[in-house]
Amino acid sequence: MKLFSLTAVLACALPVTGMAQEVTIKMGHAASSKHIFQQGLEIFAEKVAEKTDGAVKVEVYGDRQLGDDKQLLEGLQIGLIDGALVSSATLPLVLGTAGFDALQLPFVVDSYAQLSEVLTSDLGDTLLATLEDSAIKGLGFVEAGQRHFLTRGEAVTETAGFAGLKTRIVPIPLHKAIWEGIGVNPIGMAYGEVYSALETGTIDAVEINLSSIQSESLYDAAKNVTMTGHYFWPGVIMLSGMTWDKLSDDQKTAVEAAGKEATTEAYALAASQEADTRAYLEENGVTVSELSDLDKMQAATASVVEDWTAKDPLIGEFVAAFRSEK
Repeated sequence: MKLFSLTAVLACALPVTGMAQEVTIKMGHAASSKHIFQQGLEIFAEKVAEKTDGAVKVEVYGDRQLGDDKQLLEGLQIGLIDGALVSSATLPLVLGTAGFDALQLPFVVDSYAQLSEVLTSDLGDTLLATLEDSAIKGLGFVEAGQRHFLTRGEAVTETAGFAGLKTRIVPIPLHKAIWEGIGVNPIGMAYGEVYSALETGTIDAVEINLSSIQSESLYDAAKNVTMTGHYFWPGVIMLSGMTWDKLSDDQKTAVEAAGKEATTEAYALAASQEADTRAYLEENGVTVSELSDLDKMQAATASVVEDWTAKDPLIGEFVAAFRSEK
């Protein structure tokens, strides 16, 4: 009896090898829970559960429940937030990871498939690895959709029509340079303020993806979309370094594989939804127009691409990769 008791005590005291520790990861994003970012993170969560036999559970929180993009990034750095899906556009400004600007250069990427191919390559892994200096582990990408132009006034059907329009942009140097080149009056504004700003006329327009126009009900405040497809909008799947370190080596391998597979599926999903989302908006009173002189818009932003390509070697590698895929 004494021998059994001593053995039992020792068994409890010693570490158990080979047994996976169960981990729950709370992941937030700043979009609506009806947005494709929610769906993308749910795909990631399913794959993590599958590949870890349920030992690692991912809980997804949309609707800015854990904060906006800037708050999520700051929380990740100090370990206050387990994980997040954050728009890549905010990373260079908040974290100083300049390479992510490569994903927002105008008219460089032609298709969802092309972007997915590059992001799941070694080059995509190199880009994600730049987050490690900020105590963040990058795991993959979810696409919100090509960006177009939404206005509360008349439809913009030619490049000259952009001139002077008070247009909400993400307040980062790259977007400021792009939209000043096009001729709008760019106004930096938080994503959560866009609906009321359109409704009150504080802004005339916003450059945005169709998925966000639908999920945020922006079509109630603005009725004209111009299909420009100027750049895509990847969100980056990330864990805090502290959360990453809680995982076993096997769990880390499984979660990385889940991120890669989720990226491929999320891009296929975004591509498949584009036509349906456009149809939904048209059914809800939105007029969708094409830009008659898209080549002029492209020419107006060409110098920005060249300027940013020269800013960072990694941006140059991405531009070369995108152009080689065409």
